Amino acid sequence: MSQGKLIIFSAPSGAGKTTIVRHLLERDLNLEFSVSATSRAKRHTETQGKDYYFISEEEFRIKIANNEFLEWEEVYHGTFYGTLKSEVERIRQNGKNVIFDVDVVGGCNIKNYYGDEALAVFVQPPSVEELRNRLISRSTDSMEVIEKRLQKAAFELTFANQFDCIIVNNQLEKALAEAEKYINEFINHKYD
Repeated sequence: MSQGKLIIFSAPSGAGKTTIVRHLLERDLNLEFSVSATSRAKRHTETQGKDYYFISEEEFRIKIANNEFLEWEEVYHGTFYGTLKSEVERIRQNGKNVIFDVDVVGGCNIKNYYGDEALAVFVQPPSVEELRNRLISRSTDSMEVIEKRLQKAAFELTFANQFDCIIVNNQLEKALAEAEKYINEFINHKYD
């Protein structure tokens, strides 16, 4: 059984990557979601082990020290996000393709680690103003948090050219079709 391939979706918060990843998981692409770990508090809509592995900051730091993460980042002071190596290998050993929904720096790190075994897709919002509207309409964060996310987004947009492909999520249906096309081409590409 061949090992699965890796598909990385990264974007500034609110660009639509999670919506695109959820759509792809419903398609017949032999994908399994790589659940990230985080030290942030669980939102009321989230499920442990499905949306994230919610662990304490202390436990997160121990796993960092033990080199258990493929990539990790302290996104905000005391708030860590990371990809456990064991999660990725578990999925690949089952012959499934791993799909990641990670922040931009994490996406670059995973791509650098796996090289041609991974396809890195950057989901770009049509504009920072549209991103602001999406974050406000989501109603999950305070205006202070939204402003922090927008500052971070401006920085993250500078990484777009480090990805294999960029999808501008202006019209969702078009973005979903584009994502499917890229994934199909990557999964079905046979190397000599």
